Amino acid sequence: MRRCFYSALISLSLSAALLAQQPAAKPAEPQDPRATAYYNFAMGHMYAELAASYGYRSEYVDKAIQHYKAAMQADPSAGFLSEELTDLYMQAGKLRDAVLEAEDMLKRDPENLDARRMLGRIYSRMIGNQQQGRIDENMLRSAIEQYQKIVAKDEKDLDSWLMIGRLSKIGQDSVESEKAYKKALEIEPNNEFALTGLALVYSDLGDNTRALEMWRRLSDSNPDPRKLRALANAYEQARDYRNAANALKRAMELDPKNPEIKKNLAEDLLLSDDAEGALKLYTELAATDPKDAQLWVRLSQIYRQKRDFVKARDAQRRALELAPDNLEIRYNDVNLLEAEGKYAEAITALKNILSSTERKTYATPEQANRLILVERLGLLYRANEQYGEAVQIFEQMPQLDPDSGARSAAQIIDTWRQAKELTKAQQVADAAIQKYPDNRTVRLVRAQLLADVGRTDDAIESLRKVLGGKDDRETHLALAQVYDKAKRYNEMAASLDAAEKLSASDDEKETVLFMRGAMYEKQKQFEKSETEFRKVLKINPENASALNYLGYMLADQNRRLDEAHKLISRALELDPTNGAFLDSLGWANFRLGRYAEAEENLLAAISRSSRDPVVYDHLADVYAKQGKLKDAIAQWERSLKEWEASPKADYDATEVAKVNKKLEGARVRLAHESPKPAQRR
Repeated sequence: MRRCFYSALISLSLSAALLAQQPAAKPAEPQDPRATAYYNFAMGHMYAELAASYGYRSEYVDKAIQHYKAAMQADPSAGFLSEELTDLYMQAGKLRDAVLEAEDMLKRDPENLDARRMLGRIYSRMIGNQQQGRIDENMLRSAIEQYQKIVAKDEKDLDSWLMIGRLSKIGQDSVESEKAYKKALEIEPNNEFALTGLALVYSDLGDNTRALEMWRRLSDSNPDPRKLRALANAYEQARDYRNAANALKRAMELDPKNPEIKKNLAEDLLLSDDAEGALKLYTELAATDPKDAQLWVRLSQIYRQKRDFVKARDAQRRALELAPDNLEIRYNDVNLLEAEGKYAEAITALKNILSSTERKTYATPEQANRLILVERLGLLYRANEQYGEAVQIFEQMPQLDPDSGARSAAQIIDTWRQAKELTKAQQVADAAIQKYPDNRTVRLVRAQLLADVGRTDDAIESLRKVLGGKDDRETHLALAQVYDKAKRYNEMAASLDAAEKLSASDDEKETVLFMRGAMYEKQKQFEKSETEFRKVLKINPENASALNYLGYMLADQNRRLDEAHKLISRALELDPTNGAFLDSLGWANFRLGRYAEAEENLLAAISRSSRDPVVYDHLADVYAKQGKLKDAIAQWERSLKEWEASPKADYDATEVAKVNKKLEGARVRLAHESPKPAQRR
């Protein structure tokens, strides 16, 4: 406030401007110290401006210094006067003079706080550039020392506490920085600089909760777009995109024409699963700026999520036309092809990206991105049931980054598991556990493999070592899966209960509820199973796996078939190429007597999931109903072949017996229906 009042005097002091051009005849100074300070500040500022206009001529610089000193002497509490004087010294290239003068002032009066403020500011200016990593530690310590001596004499010096906070943060001393900013807030509870400084300190410490508290106080006390954007950024750091979007909505109300706020809001809406809200904003932005490729790629991503592939493809085409070499846009094409079920084309597109970006050496960010792309290529091969090719790709990961060896091994083990090549999976797992004995991911994947081959006790022992008496949600879930394979449902239930207690988010609770629903279904407790799946769908109505599981369970029991069909159809709207979902729809259509549709669904399921014995059994039932006995026999034979290749834990002797019985019945029936050969006479 005082600085504003002093500054206002400048515009009113026309006489001071005239005096600045007169020979230096010193006027009679007023007797009131404040009036003296006002007068000398105005004169000093005028001379400083004249100095700046004329290349810092010494006569103007000297007069400005003279008047600033007089103002400081008249009003020692006006700390900003030392800032003005320091700025003048620095702009005029008189830093050494300033230091010598301040030191001389301290020799004459060690309690002269203005001299210490001047030294503190000079040392602060001489620290260097923090962003470029050029920090003069000696200057930093000297600056902090001056401000600490000031607050030792004047505990209410707000500016000095703020400087200690800022300088301590530069020196990465978060403890002292936090203390200083808290002292500043004791003096002025809503000081923006202190709140901002504390928020940044807490962010550096990874304490998002307290950082958010500071940003909220800032935005609540005096909201403006800048503070609200900072609050949104803090929420984004905490991955709380819903509240980030709410903060940006408030910012947009205050600054509705700012396109950057609108873009950020659209992004946070997309990340918080508000696809409709994001779609509206991105559509508006693209209409305003149709040359922005990023807007079109976001629209493509939203339409892909909505399964509107025509619009997704059109937006992707526009993005590629504007920025054909942009990696994010090219990668979006891979995602879109995969969503469309065009795995072979997705593989080709991703291989082209990897080929065009290949280098002899990579910077660290490039290496990390390339590792992600290589791993994704392996996953695409695996999804397309090209297991050997997937393994070859996963084997490349350690060549790119030696630290990815354990992750690579885990992917290879999982790939051979899905291919039902359990001997190969076991060989890789044994080698991996020797090389990475303490790697959690390797242990978890190996435990699942041990359960597959019937070594349940070994799997449980391995996972308990990982757990080590700690609260580890993922390991509890892994244990539940092992108990599931062993049909030890009481122990599975206990592991799920433990995992549920550690589940903080709705997403985490969904997983536990889903697994519990599947557990009850396997125990033939269908009402309990349905209750759990309904809980999942209450949390997330678009959980495709829950929709499918519940629909299939109803169809398999031949109950509420219309509802079952609707549930499975909705799951397929969300994931149209999922082999398991296609099988479920085929089975529901079979139960409804829609054999032609069932056949179409099941053939599509086999094209996506060719190693599932249940799908072949279902297709055989369809063919048998249609009177195609030879085709039915071929499918039951294939079902038995896949059952024989299944992991021991997945082998279901009861289902195998049913398939054998149907197969033998079909063979007998076919023999009776086949025309007998003509006898010779």
